[in-house]
Amino acid sequence: MALALTYLFVPGDRPDRFDKAAAAGADAVILDLEDAVAPEAKERARDAIGEWLTRHAEQLSRIVVRINDIHSPWWTDDLALLSRTGVMLAMLPKAESAAQVDTVIAVLPAGATVIPLIETARGTQDVEHVAAATGVLRLAFGTLDYAVDLDIAGDERALLYPASRIVIASRCAGIASPIAGVTPTIDDEEQLRSDLAFERALGFGAKLVIHPRQVAVVRDALLPSAAELAWARKVLAAADGAQGAVQVDGRMVDRPVIRKAQAILARAPR
Repeated sequence: MALALTYLFVPGDRPDRFDKAAAAGADAVILDLEDAVAPEAKERARDAIGEWLTRHAEQLSRIVVRINDIHSPWWTDDLALLSRTGVMLAMLPKAESAAQVDTVIAVLPAGATVIPLIETARGTQDVEHVAAATGVLRLAFGTLDYAVDLDIAGDERALLYPASRIVIASRCAGIASPIAGVTPTIDDEEQLRSDLAFERALGFGAKLVIHPRQVAVVRDALLPSAAELAWARKVLAAADGAQGAVQVDGRMVDRPVIRKAQAILARAPR
């Protein structure tokens, strides 16, 4: 899960879509109890998720359950669902403290992890502590809720500061690169690729998606290209056993260049 590129949402009250989502090619599937589920359908969604997980225990390694936030009236019941189903990865919306992460980890099985969603001003302010909390797999940036919380009018420049804080906090905590927020326009591939270019430039290594047709585009954008892989292999081959400085394509190969080549190969599909 640490190297997942795509996290596909499916509403928790639509069990007819669970199997389709699991077969859509995403690295991870998020069974959602929060934004995608109306208040009157929360209990039905919990029951549906619990039943499906019971019948599909083999899927637990790639299933994420997004619960409701700690201030919601569904918090306690959602934690109870996590406790009884053996879920190994939970998504915590509107994460604002390490203590909230601790509460979720406490009801999960040994070895389970949490993805905190940073999507408020308070969460951004305390992101370093959230990232360093025990059991955090990686962070995710809830861009839409963040924009609502701060009354931002759709200009991506307003996301530069919180996004950079999330990326830096992840690196300092020694966890995987964070997950970028959703692109809500399902049929606009150009917008999706534009968002991905912006997010990858900031240091995000995965993305939340809301429709199966977005999965392949995201994977294509986040995986290194054939040219990048060829360059990385050439750099490492040239540096292997070299007693001094070497050049590749007219560029000096030093330690930062070697580390970049190693990072590119680490992102290659296995």
